Order: sequence, then C-alpha cells, then structure tokens
Amino acid sequence: MPDSPTKPRREQIHDVASRLFSERGYHATSMRELAGELGMQGGSLYAHINGKEDLLVQIVNRASQQFDEALFPLRGQNLPADDKLREAMHRHIMVVADNMDSATVFFHEWKHLSPEAYARVTGWRDTIDRFYRELVSEGIQSGVFRPDLDVKMTSLLILSTVNWTYTWFRPEGTLTPRDIADGFAEMILSGLRAR
Repeated sequence: MPDSPTKPRREQIHDVASRLFSERGYHATSMRELAGELGMQGGSLYAHINGKEDLLVQIVNRASQQFDEALFPLRGQNLPADDKLREAMHRHIMVVADNMDSATVFFHEWKHLSPEAYARVTGWRDTIDRFYRELVSEGIQSGVFRPDLDVKMTSLLILSTVNWTYTWFRPEGTLTPRDIADGFAEMILSGLRAR
C-alpha cells in the first residue's frame, strides 16, 4: 500500500514505483504488481501514467531535477573552493540519502530507458561532470588546489564517491549524510590542497 494516502495519487504511484524498481529492478516489476501495491486495478494506473517506461522517465527526471536544485545554486556562492566542494558533496549525498529509492533507480535503472530518454540522462550526467570540473578548476585557479591536478580524473573521483553512496548508505545507520560528506571531503581534499 502507498506510504501516505494523503499524497496525490500520481505522487503515490511515483513513490511505490521507485521503491519497487529499486528493490526488484525495472524489468522485474510488472504494472500489475505496481497496481496491487497501490490497491488499484491494473487498468486504473493508465489514468495517471502513459506506461511503465513513462514512469521510469518521470522518476529519473525528478531525481535529476533534485540534484540540479541542490547543486547549481553553489555556482554563484562566494566560498573558498575547498568549502564549495565540501558543500557540493554534502548536498549531493543529501539528495541520495533523502531519496534512496529514486536515487537507486536513477543511478542503476536508467540504462533501461529508450534511446531518446537515455540521451537526456547522459546529457544530464555530462552537465554534473562539468559542474564538478568547474569546482576543481576554480580551486586550481585560486591556488587552493594543487596546480598539477588532472581536472577530469579528479571530478570523476568525486562523482564516483558521492554517486555510489546509494549502494551502501542506510538512513538508520550511525553516520549522517553530513558525517559522510565531511569524511569523504576531508580525504579527497587532503590530496587536492596545495601544499
């Protein structure tokens, strides 16, 4: 059954689909199972969505929007590069931690999208990669980070660190998203900072 009957039906569908796609995988989840979890008849789902792939696209789009809204406002903030990178990592991990099911779908199930939707996701991924490359370049230019850093490799390391949090983070665990972000950031920054 849906978590909150007070949510609009479309949001309930997204929440339950995110959970099922996360737990079972996109292909292993049928529309009948989704309808059953929602206490609906199978055909009733189509009054709210166009189909299973449409639902996957909506979940992926919503997740990408959450990352954009969390990260991109940092571009205009006047912070030292190391503080900005630490805050970016915290915000990135918070989006994952607050949306574990949809983050899992976003990072793991997007490969099942049709070519057009797949291209949009890879386009978004390139935008986020550019964002982290900008942060690293800014740190190099300001003298906070080492001048010999490979910007591409450094941004890939940071992205790999924050993106894969969905595979092991547990909200009921002893570490908060801030603890994780601070720990990761300190380890990474110790290798980036200019001596």
